[in-house]
Amino acid sequence: MSGSVTVTASLDLFAALPEGGPTSTAQAATEAASLRARLHRWAQQYYVQDAPEVPDAEYDRAYQRLQALEAEHPALVTPDSPTQRIIGAVMDGLAPVRHALPMLSIRTETDVTAVGAEKFEQQLRSYLATEHKRAERGERPALCPLALEVIAGAPIAYVAEPKFDGLAMSLRYENGLLVQAATRGDGEVGEDVTHNIRTIRQIPLSLPAGVPPVLEVRGEVYMGRADFDRLNQEQRARGQKTFVNPRNAAAGAVRQLDANITAQRPMRFFAYGVGDVSPAAEGAPLWQTHYALLQTLKGWGFPVAEQVQQVVGAEALMAFHQRIGQQRDQLPYDIDGVVYKVDDLVLQQELGFKTREPRWAVAHKYPAQEMLTLVEGIDIQVGRTGKLTPVARLAPVFVGGVTVTNATLHNLFELRRKKVRVGDQVIVRRAGDVIPEVVGVVPQVADTTGDGALLARQPYVANFRMPAACPVCGSAVVREPGETEYRCTGGLFCPAQRKEAILHFAARRAMDIEGLGGKLVDQLVDAGVVRTLPDLYRLGLTALVALERMAEKSAQNILAALEQSKQTTLPRFLFALGIRHVGESTAKDLARYFGSLDAIMDATVEQLLQVNDVGPVVAQSLRLFFDQPHHREVVEQLRACGIAWPEGAPSERALQPLAGKTIVLTGTLPTLSRDAAKDMLEAAGAKVSGSVSKKTSYVVAGAEAGSKLAKAQELGLPVLDEAGLLALLAPPTP
Repeated sequence: MSGSVTVTASLDLFAALPEGGPTSTAQAATEAASLRARLHRWAQQYYVQDAPEVPDAEYDRAYQRLQALEAEHPALVTPDSPTQRIIGAVMDGLAPVRHALPMLSIRTETDVTAVGAEKFEQQLRSYLATEHKRAERGERPALCPLALEVIAGAPIAYVAEPKFDGLAMSLRYENGLLVQAATRGDGEVGEDVTHNIRTIRQIPLSLPAGVPPVLEVRGEVYMGRADFDRLNQEQRARGQKTFVNPRNAAAGAVRQLDANITAQRPMRFFAYGVGDVSPAAEGAPLWQTHYALLQTLKGWGFPVAEQVQQVVGAEALMAFHQRIGQQRDQLPYDIDGVVYKVDDLVLQQELGFKTREPRWAVAHKYPAQEMLTLVEGIDIQVGRTGKLTPVARLAPVFVGGVTVTNATLHNLFELRRKKVRVGDQVIVRRAGDVIPEVVGVVPQVADTTGDGALLARQPYVANFRMPAACPVCGSAVVREPGETEYRCTGGLFCPAQRKEAILHFAARRAMDIEGLGGKLVDQLVDAGVVRTLPDLYRLGLTALVALERMAEKSAQNILAALEQSKQTTLPRFLFALGIRHVGESTAKDLARYFGSLDAIMDATVEQLLQVNDVGPVVAQSLRLFFDQPHHREVVEQLRACGIAWPEGAPSERALQPLAGKTIVLTGTLPTLSRDAAKDMLEAAGAKVSGSVSKKTSYVVAGAEAGSKLAKAQELGLPVLDEAGLLALLAPPTP
C-alpha cells in the first residue's frame, strides 16, 4: 500500500495491537477476526475507493500480526483471510469450468455516428412492437408496461459504460466467500483461474452480510498503462521479453500456473454485471435497473468505473461516446469503445437474446489502436538534438483514427531485440497523439492480395545497420560506450539540428539573446533566413520586419539584443556552442585552465584530461567537436561577426583564492542575484553545489533561507551573509 492517507477520528483503527507471544485459541480467534475485518476494510479503502485511511506501516503491522496468529493457530486460517491471497502451489493445469449462465459477447456496431445510435434504438422499438403483436395473437405473454410505453414512443433509459480492453472474468461467491474465478473461454466453458484471481487486491475475498447465497459477479481484469510500462521496463532490465500491450500482459498473467508469478503482475478489476444469482425473486430481477445493480456491487466492495452513467435517448448515447473518446488517451487504462445497455432489467428480459448476443446491449468501438501492416523499408530520422532514430516505412494502415505510413523503432538495439526486418508483417500501435511505434513482429505474413492464407517469412533479409555518416549533413555518426543512441556530430552544421542549436546558443546562460525564442527561431529557419549561427548576426531590419507578426519596434529590439550579445565571456561562448557533455561548469573550468578558445580547440585529449572534472567522455566529445572542419568554420565566422571576450593567460597560473572550496547558495541576497554570486564564486575557483554535506566549505544564506541553512547549522558549517561572501572574494591585502 502507498499513497496519501486521510486520517479519520475512528480510534479503533489505531487501537494497539498485541506485540505477539502465546495466546489462547479463544483469544487468538477473536483477535484474528478483528484483524481480518480491519485489513479487509483498509484494503477496500485503498484499492477500490482510492482513499486510504491508515498509513502503510499500520496495515503492514496488522497483516504481520495476523500471519503470526495463523502460524500459531493453523485452524484459524480462513479462505477469505488477506494472508491467503497468494498460494504458493504451482497448478498442474487449468481446469475447465462450465458457466451456470453463458458469458455471451455483446454485438459490436461499426457505425458510431448519431445514425448508428438511432438505428440501435429503432431496432429495440421494432422488436418490442413485433412481440406485442404476437402477444395480442396469444403467441406469448403480454409485455410489461414499460415495453408498451416504449412502443408508444417513450424515451429509453440506458446505462453507458467504457468498453474495457482486458480479460472477461466471472467471480463466483457462495455464502459471501469467493469460491471460483473463471475466464470467459468459449462462453459456455472457461478456465479455472481462482488461484491467480485471489492475488488481485481489488477483488474481495469475502462479501458483507446480506448478499445472495450464490452471487456470480462479472467484470474485466486489466492492467493499467503506467503499471504496464513499469512491467516492461523491469522485463528489459532483466533481459526478458516485453509484452505487446496491457491486455496481453494481463491475459498471460491470469493464465499462469504459479500464483506467485501472477502476484508480481499489477492487475486490476472492474465489475460490470452479474451472472448466476440465487435465489431469484420469483423470476424477477433482484434489482430494478442495471445502474442500481452496479451501485450495489460498488457498495459490496467491487470497483466500478467512475465513467458509468445513466443516459436517456440516442442523442445522449452519442454524446457519451464522444466525451469518452476525448478522454480516452488520458484514462489510466485501455478501452476500445463504449457499451450501451438498456437500464431497466425487466425491459432487458423482454428484449432477450438474438442467437448468442443480447438485444438490449450494443458496443460502439473507437478506431483500432493496433493494426497489422508490412515493413517496406527502414529509414533514419535525425532529431533536433542529433539523435538518429530508425523508422519503419510501412504499407499505409488506418490505426488510431489516422493513416499511418511510418512508425518509430526507437533505436538499433530495440530494433534487433524485436527482430524487425524489411518485408516483415508487424503490429503497429498508435494511441492519441503518441508517435506510432512498431511493437512486435508476426512470424508469418498474411497474404492480403490472395485468399488470406499465411505466407512464410522471407528466408533471409540482411540486418539493418546504422549509417556511419549523418543522412542529412554527412557528418560522422558516433555512439558513446554504454549508450543506445547514435548521434550526428554536426551540431552547428546539420540542418536537422539547426533550430535546437540556435535556441541553445541564444539561451540566457549562454549568449543571452533576449527575444530570440522558439516561435521566432521557427520563423527564421522555416523562411530560410537563418541557416547557421553567424546568419543571426547578419540579420537586418528589413528581413525581420518581413516576418509574420513582427513589428518594427520588436525587430529593433532583437537587433539590439544581438548586438549586445557580442560582448560575452569565453565560458558563455563555449557553453553556447552546444558541445555534448560540456555544461556551464565544465566550460568555466576549461576557460580557467586554458585561458583562450584557440588553446581549447587545439588541446589534445591528454591535455584536456588535466582539467578539473574533465574525464575521458568529455575530452573525447570536445576533440570530436573541434575536429569537424565545419564547426571550426562556424566559430571563425562568429568571431568575424564581432563576438569577442577578454582573453588572458591560463588562470591556473593566476590567484584563485577559493580553489578547492565547495559553496552552497540559499535564500535571496540583498544586492546580488543568484547567478551573479555563482559567477563570482566560480571565477575565484570555487565549486557551487546545490546540496549541503559534510564536504561543504561555506553556506551563503540570504532572506528566506530554508532547509539548506538548517542542515548547515546542524552540521556546524560556516554560514555567511552577502557581506561575508564579498569579504571572502576580496583580494588579500598586501
